[in-house]
Formats: sequence, structure tokens, C-alpha cells
Amino acid sequence: MKARIKWVENVTFLGESGSGHCVVMDGPPEDGGRNLGVRPMEMLLLGMGGCTAFDVIHILKKGRQPVTDCEVQMEAERTDQVPKIFTRIHAHFVVTGKGLSDQQVKRAIQLSAEKYCSASIMLGKVAEITHDYEIIED
Repeated sequence: MKARIKWVENVTFLGESGSGHCVVMDGPPEDGGRNLGVRPMEMLLLGMGGCTAFDVIHILKKGRQPVTDCEVQMEAERTDQVPKIFTRIHAHFVVTGKGLSDQQVKRAIQLSAEKYCSASIMLGKVAEITHDYEIIED
């Protein structure tokens, strides 16, 4: 896996993934930015959320669950001192479908957290990661 980060100006950077997709990262005005993009640490949190959502959808579809939507609401806490690492991350899954099995949703989230989601497992080495979920009937 490769990535390229190009400095644009001040604290604005353009990130290009190995697959050719780009994202703008920037800081807040108090740090010299213009708020033109996500913060790098927000990218890390988004990456974890995307990784686990990918797994959960994949596992549910493989289990023939009639899932129609999945949203992961991420919330994180960081230390006050540099490096301001994550200390706690909570992922709240909102899974929608018709007649979804509570047990299978719970199992999909657990498998993602403990076996498949590389981002969650890696971040879990430094932060306490918790999950919960709700199922919405479609």
C-alpha cells in the first residue's frame, strides 16, 4: 500500500492514495489553516469507521441478512498532551433492514472488532474501543 502527501500551503495538504483517490487535509485557522479539509486525526477516525462498516455490511450480506443501510457514528477522546493520541473510541452502529437478526448484527460487529478490521485492531493497541448498536426496521 502506498500514499503520497503533498504540501499545498500553510497547513494544507493533498493526500493521494495508491488507488488514485485524493483528499484535502487542513487545519483550523488558529493553527494556520483555512479549514479547507478534514484534519489528519479525523481521517484516522474516518478510516476506522469505514473499515468496520465495510466488514459489518460484508458479514451481514454473506449471512443473507436483508440489510439496507448502515451508519457508524464515531466518537473519540484524545489526550491533552502531545502526542495527542486517541484514548477512547466509541462506535455506534445504526443498522437498518427488514427482519434483521439481532444476533447476527451483534456477531458481525464483534467479528469486525476482534478479527477483521485492521484499523480497529491497530487503534485498540493504544485506545479503549467500545461498540454498541441499534437495529431499525425498514
